[in-house]
Amino acid sequence: MSTIYRQASFLKGVASLSQLPADTGREVAFAGRSNAGKSSALNAITDQRSLARTSKTPGRTQQINYFLLHDELYLVDLPGYGYAKVPPRVSLRWQQEIGRYLQTRQSLQGLVIVMDCRHPLREFDCQLLDWCFEAQLPAHILLSKADKLSRGAAAATLQQIRNEMQRAFPENLLPTVQLFSALKKTGLDEIRARLDSWILGPETE
Repeated sequence: MSTIYRQASFLKGVASLSQLPADTGREVAFAGRSNAGKSSALNAITDQRSLARTSKTPGRTQQINYFLLHDELYLVDLPGYGYAKVPPRVSLRWQQEIGRYLQTRQSLQGLVIVMDCRHPLREFDCQLLDWCFEAQLPAHILLSKADKLSRGAAAATLQQIRNEMQRAFPENLLPTVQLFSALKKTGLDEIRARLDSWILGPETE
């Protein structure tokens, strides 16, 4: 496992795709509902307490945030979605921007979709998976907050999601799935290994 993620530093935040860095290098994006634990996951993966801002008020991430790992290697924090207190027009704009980003960004190597393991595969989660399929983009489902379920319930949820993915996607574009807890540091090695394969290349798998 590479330790490159501990070197992550905030590069820039952009409000529209026209402000993105040059479409070169390699990057992996993180997306998820506003209360799914996306920022906490990024902080745990990078072993930094406040790289990605966390808040008790979901929906705080309202731009595309770029974190530099090394020369033209990035992690990308996409705007949260689906929270009821966000105005519908703002939520719709975020969703449209995310869709265009996933389908047009050439340096994007994969998408990590963070889902609360107690409430997986909500409507826009499924839309993200569909966009990944259309763009031939690998996807990894991070079932966060696994500490909120018993071990048996978490394992059952993991198997259920894997079964649903196998029914919905061909083998060559089958999303990978794992359990994760930022609080208990569960699943860190697995997600870092997945990021290694995308950021550093398949030889790291």
